[in-house]
Amino acid sequence: MNKLLKQALLIIRRLPLLIESRFDKNFLSPDVPIAKNVSHKKWQNYLYEIGNKPGMRVLEIGSREVTGTSNARKKFTNAEYVGFDYYPGDNVDVVGDAHKLSSYFKNGEHFDLIFSSACFEHFAMPWLVTKEISKLLKVGGHIFVETHFSHSSHERPWHFFQFSDMALKVLFPEALGFKCIEAGMSNPIVGRFSSLADDYLKNKPVGGLYCHSEYLGRKTREVDINSFDWAQLDLSSVVEKTVYPQPKA
Repeated sequence: MNKLLKQALLIIRRLPLLIESRFDKNFLSPDVPIAKNVSHKKWQNYLYEIGNKPGMRVLEIGSREVTGTSNARKKFTNAEYVGFDYYPGDNVDVVGDAHKLSSYFKNGEHFDLIFSSACFEHFAMPWLVTKEISKLLKVGGHIFVETHFSHSSHERPWHFFQFSDMALKVLFPEALGFKCIEAGMSNPIVGRFSSLADDYLKNKPVGGLYCHSEYLGRKTREVDINSFDWAQLDLSSVVEKTVYPQPKA
């Protein structure tokens, strides 16, 4: 009887979702680009296609098997695959701190493809990591990052940032030698403020939420990383001719 009651309650709970889900498109933001080639569902096959070639070297930052088995090493059988992670474990070749990434490799050692999934939100200073990536990536090589724009808190206290597509573009600017190929979001989320929120926010819908943000870029030139200083960058050079939205009349 209890099992039947639970099933009935589950069905009743789902009924409102069947109606509400018809309006999910209303929660999308028209000015947010949806990733196409490197969306959450497609990025792995995209990288396997461009990186699994003889003579190519591939570095994965955050390679340890945490939520499941990794297929990366099997999919990069024609290339040289190196797994890097903060802790030793399955699918890890090099253990270290991504903020000091280049220090774990020989001077002059480079990669054709560097990628990372679900890691950048756990870097305390991601702008340092992008400098380290620039040191190791060959000119003409590809960089791919997938992280979160909207996601539940996890692996605290080392959960530091959430990133939009624009944030990832800023982290990989032309001044560091990068050219953006594609940046966008995927996996929209439907949200609302809970009954525990402040009175003026309770149960109000929240639009423009997306679980994943993705960035695919290419290194176009060498940069003197030792002289590179984020504080010296002109803001206009990293926001791509955009401006903060003007006040509404």
